[in-house]
Amino acid sequence: MVDVSSKESVVREAVAEGKVRLKRETIRKILEGKVEKGDVIEVSRVAGIMAAKRTAEFLPLCHPIPLTSVEVEVKCEEEFVKAICTVKTTYKTGVEMDALTCVTSTLLTVWDMVKKHEKDENGQYPVTELTEVRVVRKVKETTKS
Repeated sequence: MVDVSSKESVVREAVAEGKVRLKRETIRKILEGKVEKGDVIEVSRVAGIMAAKRTAEFLPLCHPIPLTSVEVEVKCEEEFVKAICTVKTTYKTGVEMDALTCVTSTLLTVWDMVKKHEKDENGQYPVTELTEVRVVRKVKETTKS
């Protein structure tokens, strides 16, 4: 692990986003609340928050960071579900990995909850894919001298 003990704790924020491409019929089922596993949007939001809080358990050399806020927005579009995760802390190192973990876990949960509707006759996923996962904003407030 990188030694951050000499760094000052400052306000940090990262926003990450990503998409999971789905069949239009699957998007319709999500919007109409007709997915057998439950409320896809709410369950995936909670999964993302839970994952962000455990990022250091997934990434071997990532610092365990005391998160002060995790917000997850899940939007259904015509051919995909988009997740936007905002993670904040006041600490010695950034929260980009936490935001990315949040986004991917949110999207994987969406996929898991609707996979029955995404498979073709051979059990394959011809349409479904995670895409455009990235950090869109990073903030590090510096102290004023």
